[in-house]
Amino acid sequence: MSARRGAAGTALAVVGLLIALVIVAVVVVTHIPNHTPLPGEQRCVLTAAGNSAAVDTEQARYASIIAGISVRRGLAPRAASIALATAYQESKIRNLDHGDRDSVGLFQQRPSQGWGSRKQLLNPYYATRAFYRALVKIPDWEHSDITEIAQKIQISGYPEAYRDHESDARILASVLTGQSPAGIACLIRDKTAGDPSGLVASLKKTYKIEPKRSGSTITLSAGSKARAWSYAQYAVANAADDGVLTVRVGGKQWTTNARSLADWKAADSKLGSLTVKITTR
Repeated sequence: MSARRGAAGTALAVVGLLIALVIVAVVVVTHIPNHTPLPGEQRCVLTAAGNSAAVDTEQARYASIIAGISVRRGLAPRAASIALATAYQESKIRNLDHGDRDSVGLFQQRPSQGWGSRKQLLNPYYATRAFYRALVKIPDWEHSDITEIAQKIQISGYPEAYRDHESDARILASVLTGQSPAGIACLIRDKTAGDPSGLVASLKKTYKIEPKRSGSTITLSAGSKARAWSYAQYAVANAADDGVLTVRVGGKQWTTNARSLADWKAADSKLGSLTVKITTR
């Protein structure tokens, strides 16, 4: 009898340990703290007004598209905050090909509810533009509660859930719309081949601008400092996909580093405050 109790106790202890390990794993996966990176841990940390939010490089790419399209449309940064809080809740800022019923994409929009075809909604540019078209139709969206506005657009079964992501969404929006210069730092271990033509194409598609390219170097001119920093930080957010090596704006430069979280440093030479220069591998 005592042997059985001992075996049962051991089994319970093992189960308890496994549960604890699962909880720890979930925490690690869902929240990447701003610490010295572990081997293979790629991420971007965005900082605004002393507060930081961490995302992986896939999330950074989609967040930059969401924020960049708001800049293209000339919307207030709050628009990007609302869109990013929504994408956090609906998809964890991932372009999902599945969801509740027929929901797909960054915002889990449903073809059956008139958002567009499945193919269209899996296009992050189309899905984001559709979100903003719905947003600007809501009276006083610029000053209303972010969660309330998101719910009016999404009509979710969890109307208060967007509030959980409001803080991180504001940080990402502030950095990626250029309101918080030098606000993104990334660790990128993958040595992706440079794709300057792909980066030029995505910049054009996101911002409706005409970057100049000479070999592996891309140069952009902006109409304001905020726009210049939005373009620059877009390039950093897409560095893992396009093999970006350096990004320079004004007197600051970001240089990729496979061993540490690369931040902005003083550049050897200054550019104009409205000029952005990007180099790829």
